[in-house]
Amino acid sequence: MDPITELVTQTSRTFAVGIRQLPGDLERVVEVAYLMLRVSDYFEDHPSMPRERKIAYLESWAAALRSPQADFEGPDEFDDTTADAKAAREARRILAAFRALPDAERDAVGRHVIGSTEGMARWVATGPAFEAEADLDAYMFEVAGRVGLLLTEVFALRSDRVAERAAALSELGVQFGLGLQTVNVIRGLSSDPERGWIFLPRSFLPDGVEPASLWREASSPDALALLDRLCDKARGHLERAREYILLLPRREYGIRVFCVLPWLFAERTLELSRGNPGVFTSEVKLSRAEVESIGRRTRMWAWSNAWVARTGGLTGR
Repeated sequence: MDPITELVTQTSRTFAVGIRQLPGDLERVVEVAYLMLRVSDYFEDHPSMPRERKIAYLESWAAALRSPQADFEGPDEFDDTTADAKAAREARRILAAFRALPDAERDAVGRHVIGSTEGMARWVATGPAFEAEADLDAYMFEVAGRVGLLLTEVFALRSDRVAERAAALSELGVQFGLGLQTVNVIRGLSSDPERGWIFLPRSFLPDGVEPASLWREASSPDALALLDRLCDKARGHLERAREYILLLPRREYGIRVFCVLPWLFAERTLELSRGNPGVFTSEVKLSRAEVESIGRRTRMWAWSNAWVARTGGLTGR
């Protein structure tokens, strides 16, 4: 197996399911973009790396992506076995694959990944000070909304029909990214506090309620109300994700499958999370059987706007 393709398979259980449906040239572009962002994620999300070191590595990674000649020096040792760490160990190989992309695709991927990486560095510097929902959205734009812009741009490079709809798709693509990231925030409620990040705007909490209290009393009305509000937020963004998919040309079957899969995985995760106080103590994960079932239905029906319009997270739909 090609080393880049093998690395994608090693670092994502679900992403690799959809990427194989993309046309060969587009598959490689998205593989490389995905791995570049996993390297950025490694430094942003590292639970014990000092803040100043995180910022330095993020800025160094962005500089290497910006310059055709720059090298990248990562940590001498990696102290974990996470998927992000697997990508970070191969940063130089990923950098070489990025530089080998066609000019237009390399420009699109580079601009958006550099923007996201530098955005991560800014947020690491300021810390998770989310006073209002807009603050959370600003953070999520950097780490996920930009991905919607990136994908729309590379899809448009391949498809004239996508290019004709690029303005509307770009706006919806940002919302798509925010939807997936809001679901990630819900999934991370059990573990993010351990690394000092609590992705909860203070405006979501009643006056006088501290975020830490939610983990002490996960079944309390305040905790469940907060969870409901996050789920409602994710629902709104994911409805826009549905609009994004419906706007994709039906003849672009591979692109549609690629987009439908994470949308349905997020929908199902949201369904399992709503009203579930267990999200504060353990991450909600789809079973392998559910992933395979959603994959089969998507490959069969992704071309159908009628199916996309009526389907959602419920596996029985």
